[in-house]
Amino acid sequence: MNGSTGLALWAAAPALGGGNGFGMLLPILLFIPLLYLLMIRPQQKRQKQWQSMLSSIKSGDRVTTSGGIRGIIISIKDDSYIIRVAPDNLKLEVAKTAIASVTTQDTSSDSKSAT
Repeated sequence: MNGSTGLALWAAAPALGGGNGFGMLLPILLFIPLLYLLMIRPQQKRQKQWQSMLSSIKSGDRVTTSGGIRGIIISIKDDSYIIRVAPDNLKLEVAKTAIASVTTQDTSSDSKSAT
């Protein structure tokens, strides 16, 4: 068998098999659930945790904004918080979506560590 005949048989092999194209569709069908499990589901979990964190914020909580500003919540409005920033007791109004993390402070644990 010369090279051109072998090449012709290799190129015609998929047509001879009479496949219905399911073999080409299978990787795409397997990719969709994999994409959901690796990308979409973890993002939804993080979004739910962040929403629950925002809904549980109360006055006196220590927060860090997405811009890196740390302060204590003084009051809560409909779509924003007023925080007090440490060195000069500045009052800043920040959007609720700008809160990146919350740290509640226990006064009992601070007094125990001071003694």
